[in-house]
Amino acid sequence: MIRLAEERAFGPSTQAILDEAASRDIPFIRLNEQSLVQLGQGKYQQRIRATMTSMTSALAVDIAQDKRLTNQLLASAGLPVPRSEVVRSADEAVSAAKRIGYPVVAKPIDGNHGRGVGLDIRSEDDARAAFDRAMKQSRGGEVVVEKMVEGSDYRLLVVGGRMVAVAERVPAHVVGDGEHTVRELVQITNADPRRGLGHEKILTRIKVDEEAERLLREQELSLDDVPEAEAVVRLAATGNMSTGGSAIDRTWEAHEDNVDIAEEAARVVGLDVAGIDFLAPDITKPVRETGGAIIEVNAAPGFRMHTNPTEGEPQYAARPVVDLLFPPGRPSRIPIVAVTGSNGKTTTVRMISHIMKGKGHKVGLTSTDGIYIDERLTQKVDASGPRSAQKVLQNPRVDLAVFEVARGGILREGLGYGRNDVAVVLNVTGDHLGLGEIDTMEQLAAVKQVIVEAVPRDGYAVLNADDPLVAGMRRHCSGNIIFFSVERENKLVERWVRRGGKAVVLEQDPQGELMVIRDGRRTMPIGHTHLFPATFDGRARMNVQNALAAAAAAHAAGAHLHDIRHGLRTFATSYFQSPGRMNLFELSGVKVLLDYAHNAAGLQAVGDFVEQMTSSNVRDHAPPGFASWTANLRVAVIATAGDRRDDDMRELGRVAAHYFDDVIIREDVNTRGRERGEVAAIVLEGVRSAQAGGARAGSAEIVTDEMTAARRALDRSRSGDLVLLCVDHASQVWEELEARRSNAKSPATT
Repeated sequence: MIRLAEERAFGPSTQAILDEAASRDIPFIRLNEQSLVQLGQGKYQQRIRATMTSMTSALAVDIAQDKRLTNQLLASAGLPVPRSEVVRSADEAVSAAKRIGYPVVAKPIDGNHGRGVGLDIRSEDDARAAFDRAMKQSRGGEVVVEKMVEGSDYRLLVVGGRMVAVAERVPAHVVGDGEHTVRELVQITNADPRRGLGHEKILTRIKVDEEAERLLREQELSLDDVPEAEAVVRLAATGNMSTGGSAIDRTWEAHEDNVDIAEEAARVVGLDVAGIDFLAPDITKPVRETGGAIIEVNAAPGFRMHTNPTEGEPQYAARPVVDLLFPPGRPSRIPIVAVTGSNGKTTTVRMISHIMKGKGHKVGLTSTDGIYIDERLTQKVDASGPRSAQKVLQNPRVDLAVFEVARGGILREGLGYGRNDVAVVLNVTGDHLGLGEIDTMEQLAAVKQVIVEAVPRDGYAVLNADDPLVAGMRRHCSGNIIFFSVERENKLVERWVRRGGKAVVLEQDPQGELMVIRDGRRTMPIGHTHLFPATFDGRARMNVQNALAAAAAAHAAGAHLHDIRHGLRTFATSYFQSPGRMNLFELSGVKVLLDYAHNAAGLQAVGDFVEQMTSSNVRDHAPPGFASWTANLRVAVIATAGDRRDDDMRELGRVAAHYFDDVIIREDVNTRGRERGEVAAIVLEGVRSAQAGGARAGSAEIVTDEMTAARRALDRSRSGDLVLLCVDHASQVWEELEARRSNAKSPATT
């Protein structure tokens, strides 16, 4: 279980950087199962992989991995390095050792963590054996033989060209007590609660392997021998923490000349974060005088020895790394606008995105239709969940995000981000009751309230004052509140504005219905609703409500009144701006309306709109230029999701029967656990019960396939009729309509 947890957990270096980022309120997203992490969001993002960063040069990493080239560059810069040669065979290793002069060291040219390193080689046989060990760890098939430098092992950490920490590394060892065997001493040492498996704890358990047994033989010991009291028994050749070594902090003891050498070495190689390995008799004295040298320059150096030394003061090694990536004053977050509710979410996020696009933002948008980056559809999928939100936040072009947030995603995985600057809650209806143990409207409201709770103190919650459950969410918001309302005199709004609060509401003036922002005593006009195409002269009341919410959200996100006006005046419910949402299509005198309405409340809103557009009373009292429709016959193709309650399905049928003459019931491809035809049959029950009560519908039938149902409705319509198609796949239905229009325009052939 410890190993499993370690596989999932970040390593100590990565975790140190993330802890430092979190302390500065910098968000992060894990990009893979290892240590690749994104710090920041959208265009402000930086990436790290362990201690490599977005600023780490790939060329510098290649140089650091090539020990021969590193040695040459450092030597050319006048830095102290041991004499070395690269060999490819045991014979070459022996010859090189003789030329360099014993004692020597052998190590793989591209190794790490001390694997395959052989120290204190003093004979031809030792050189051959050391070459074989190093070759096993060499990916490039080459081994470095270099002059052995006497002294202690020091790691100097350099970040951004400045030394930030120094640690003396002590190889894994045990100290004899004259009573216990080496094997027992290892067990006693590993019982230290600070030691764990891998990077689980600040120290790693000592592992007795083939290399450890070889070192014991060199010391004329075995695992079952009892060392003398105070005798130090080495079990690893190098001081790497990953092999059971320990660390002593020496940051404030290092001589300034040694610090200068380490910083220059990092600059020569070109690494922004570098671990400079010194061997020196005493780090407090200049290595040029004592005979020490740089033996390695490491890319992606581990921080554990600095942040959690065995002895000495911990160093905040991650702090300068985060300073490098996010200097003071540089932002890390992009503004996030989250929209939830039972109906109207998709249209509202599209309106907000359109307004903010006009302001010059590169907007990342998620909705049930897909993921849009700067108005380009990048992924066609139901993208109203947390994973889609993270995909937007990972895009380096995005500087503002607008998310449609669905109930299901919140229940499964949360939001996918830590906070949203603006939260918009449109409404709460019973559409999803009975799912995920949510059985009451209050419980459903509590789920949607999550985005309100995620608003920071300087953020805004935009709430529907006409819905008591939504208005009540104001008590759970740490930030500011902006109400919106389509009611002419909402008492809550009036009290709120008198106290200096903000609201986006409707007022009547001689030119018609005017949308305004009320801020205490100030009133700022946005525009008349009949000038906003998406409202169909103000008669699509659901889109009037959506426009109010969008205006409030855009205002909260920093949009000027001019930007809001222009955005709402240029946003239309055309297929190309809002596919599948109130798209009007003229086909040989038949008005075809495409919408998503998949629940009773949504269908009722569309039905009311149809009544507004076709009612003779409205036509007779409409002002000049006020468009209206005629509808000899109203035909509707309806559907709902299979995971809704039976009563909700029946209610959908009753609503359809109230507004339409002919009702065709289809089903989605995914029936969500229901048998094919079961959902349609339950909806039909609702239609029949409404017919028995004198509802408008004269006929009703089931045609489960979406395209077949759409074609049936279009085939039976005539000029002057109205057809409502509640679609799941808007693009396919739209293509069918375009094909029919093209055929109608083609000349007859014989």
